[in-house]
Amino acid sequence: MTLGVRAALLKDGQVMLVRHSYTPGWYLPGGGVEPGESVYEALVREIGEETGAELSAPPQLFGLYRNVPVHRRDHVALFVCHDWHQPAPPRLPNAEIVDCRLFAVTSLPPDTTSATRLRLDEIVGQKPAAADW
Repeated sequence: MTLGVRAALLKDGQVMLVRHSYTPGWYLPGGGVEPGESVYEALVREIGEETGAELSAPPQLFGLYRNVPVHRRDHVALFVCHDWHQPAPPRLPNAEIVDCRLFAVTSLPPDTTSATRLRLDEIVGQKPAAADW
């Protein structure tokens, strides 16, 4: 089984999204859990690497999703993070992230991925939580 993490960094009706260098669209920041790393450690690392943000309080585990498009044994842990700050934005573009911005949850960019839109709809209570990413 493989495991990844994603963060919904929410503040004042906005969410932080990232654009990767290797695939189109806007995504919630996150990535894979490395060997020997806890899910929480992976979340903190990925948030820092991709957005320059730091958590000010523990995140809330929102859900654990099966991610069949990646692999039938892949799973993603989604965390909601309300208490965070961004001491400095990341240096962009870099090898992985080309853009990182806050968007109103109600006005996401057109090329936000469908999975990102679905997860945000679940978080704000517009849709029931799904089993699959």
